[in-house]
Amino acid sequence: MTVDELLEIVKADEFSDVTFSGGDPFYQVDAFTELARRIKEETHKTIWCWTGFTLEEIQADAHLSQILPYLDVLVDGPFILEQRDTELLFRGSPNQRIIYLTKKDDDICEGAVELVKLR
Repeated sequence: MTVDELLEIVKADEFSDVTFSGGDPFYQVDAFTELARRIKEETHKTIWCWTGFTLEEIQADAHLSQILPYLDVLVDGPFILEQRDTELLFRGSPNQRIIYLTKKDDDICEGAVELVKLR
């Protein structure tokens, strides 16, 4: 699908926000950056992104980090099956972090780390 086709699907649902996950978005960071940029420009939707990369790995790579200004929440780090914990919120293993890249009043979640200022 094209970015335009995906954007139309996103815009058609006025109540849902956006999740990038599965088939790590950072392996297609150019297309996901374009989609995220357009979502932010054309809607008020929040974007969560799950990745096996850590924030530090992403920030160290100019190519990967291009998407960060358009994400609201990053759940980083690889899922480790041996550490699987079904009690965790929004992540599968405790090594994964919930990182708020933009701050909202209701951003209180166990396992979250401090705000990373990008904008």
